[in-house]
Amino acid sequence: MAFIHPSAEVEADVSIGEDSKIWHLCHIRRGAHIGSECVIGRGVFVDAGVQIGNRVKIQNYVSVFHGVTIEDGVFVGPHVCFTNDMFPRAVNADMSLKAADDWVLSETRINAGAALGANSTIVCGITIGRWAMVGSGSVVTKDVPDYALVVGNPAHIIGYVTPAGKRVATQEEAAASS
Repeated sequence: MAFIHPSAEVEADVSIGEDSKIWHLCHIRRGAHIGSECVIGRGVFVDAGVQIGNRVKIQNYVSVFHGVTIEDGVFVGPHVCFTNDMFPRAVNADMSLKAADDWVLSETRINAGAALGANSTIVCGITIGRWAMVGSGSVVTKDVPDYALVVGNPAHIIGYVTPAGKRVATQEEAAASS
């Protein structure tokens, strides 16, 4: 059975797996799916239709917006920022308020085992590979290969990591340790 803190708001038609924990002040929107054995930290927002796999840890104050898919075993550090609109504006060119039909959703996928460091920004429309690691504060603007270690603004590859997080010289070496 899942634990949901009394201060959390969980809308209708949400699926939360066995032994998951939803902590203080979370908001889980309609149609979201959270797998088994997940930990959703304080103040996390999970938007409508978001898919989160099993054994995922999302630390405090992360907003997981519509269009983001997080696979099994992913770590999302505190204050990670996901985006879902490549051309964000509050209004159209005629200054009318933008409506749901006035923008195009850009989907993002975080593959199994990846780790996103605190305060990193994940620009929409990209894929972060299996077991990849994003350094704290990085701004990820393009796809990240499996096992890659990326840092900076814009994020760039500085090496590779094994599933245990050990830094190695090559992607092949990282994959061989799986």
